[in-house]
Amino acid sequence: MLGHRALTFEDYGAILKRRWWMVAIPAAILPVIAFASSYLVQPQYLSQTLVLVEQQKVPEDYVRPVVSEDLTGRLASMREQILSRARLMPIIERFNLYGSGKMSMDDRIDLTRKNIDIKPIHSEMARTGGLPGFFISFTASDARTAQQVAGEITSLFVNENLRSRASSVEGTQEFLQGQLADAKRNLDDQDAKMAAFEQKYMGKLPGEEAPNMNMISSLNTQLDATTQALARMEQDRSYEEAMLTQQQSVAQTIDRGGPAPQAQQAELQSLLNEEADLTKRYTDDYPDVVAVRRKIKDLRAEMASAPPPAPVPPVSAPNRGDSPAVLQLRAQIRSLDQGIAQKRHEQGQISSQLKIYQDRISSSPMVQEEYKNLTRDYTTAQAFYDSLLKNVNQSKMATDLEKRQQGEQFKVMDEPNLPDEPSSPKRSVFLAGGLAAGLGLGLLLVAWIEYRDTALRSERDIWAFTKLPTLAVISLTGEMQPVATKQKWTFGRRKPKIAAAGKPLMNAGG
Repeated sequence: MLGHRALTFEDYGAILKRRWWMVAIPAAILPVIAFASSYLVQPQYLSQTLVLVEQQKVPEDYVRPVVSEDLTGRLASMREQILSRARLMPIIERFNLYGSGKMSMDDRIDLTRKNIDIKPIHSEMARTGGLPGFFISFTASDARTAQQVAGEITSLFVNENLRSRASSVEGTQEFLQGQLADAKRNLDDQDAKMAAFEQKYMGKLPGEEAPNMNMISSLNTQLDATTQALARMEQDRSYEEAMLTQQQSVAQTIDRGGPAPQAQQAELQSLLNEEADLTKRYTDDYPDVVAVRRKIKDLRAEMASAPPPAPVPPVSAPNRGDSPAVLQLRAQIRSLDQGIAQKRHEQGQISSQLKIYQDRISSSPMVQEEYKNLTRDYTTAQAFYDSLLKNVNQSKMATDLEKRQQGEQFKVMDEPNLPDEPSSPKRSVFLAGGLAAGLGLGLLLVAWIEYRDTALRSERDIWAFTKLPTLAVISLTGEMQPVATKQKWTFGRRKPKIAAAGKPLMNAGG
């Protein structure tokens, strides 16, 4: 009745009760067939080994590892390299894998790749969630071959890890050595530029402003002292020269027999002082005042009537008739001339030095700007060189660590096992699959028969076909009389034949 009306759970139960044998028979036969067919499948043996990843034995605070790539990525890279055609072909030829058939080498390589399994494991003790190890397994039709190939693949992983790490540290060290050489050349160039610049602008470099200012102050003091000393010496020379002129004039006057002009001048000055003193105390008619004024008048008349003095020879021109005092004055004047010349030379030198230091101060800002740019480039080059030198030293220690096999390594915990029994086919799987297939086939068969069955077995069936209400239902009250049936295959189920008067349903519609 499937497809003719909506069924209830009671209908499904009635169907299963009525046709259970259609489900039971396939469910009993197909598992037996599947179990028997499992013996036709070639057995496969699985050999497996565990490889643990040992971390670096020296703490990373002392030696930083060069290889910092995640282990998962490195393991995937190694897997691709090991499962390459160049690596697998020698193994296939050595162990004659899949050589019994007529498979091509490409198919044998693909089948070998499918039978190699690398499964990483995660340990709860790992702090960073990294891989503490992984399983390597290989499946083959022969137990010994599976074990040998698994061991070969394991050796390839261990050796590839050592080769990869050694290649990484050597490549890193070679790269850093090249970078360090370039950085050293750059640093030498910057150093040469710094030396040339410092030599060119010596005294104008930053930090020398204070010494320059102190030097200017000291030179100014020296210049003032020299200028004052020069002025004193020139004053002394003028005095000495005046004294020499006076001495020569006195000598010439004495030679002519007249009074010395200086004596007359001194006497006149004395009389003038006396006159001034007397006029403060007495009147102009006082006799002493009149007498002093008369003397002054006479002396001035005498000085006016005196002959003019003879020209005085130059002080530098000595004369045989010079007195000792004149000779001494000439010597003092010559000494003063030498002193004056020396002081003027010193004054010129100090002025020149003072100009140099003032030029240094004035040009200091421009030099500072160039020096700052040069220093920044030099500092950058020095820092880059120091950083590279540190990395090179770290790389050398890491390389030595790898050579001593103290770095990260793959450790084979167990050699590949020799399987005692095949890993496939699994009989239980075949048995379960046969049972599932039998049940499915039986259910499909029941569904098909029920779909084609048009018998009316309940009031709902009558309503579904006639669309008429049922007035009454007469239950079966008589004893069923078994009627001999012509069907041979009843599978233990009795199919009663019920007389027309004994049918339980009756529909009366109109």
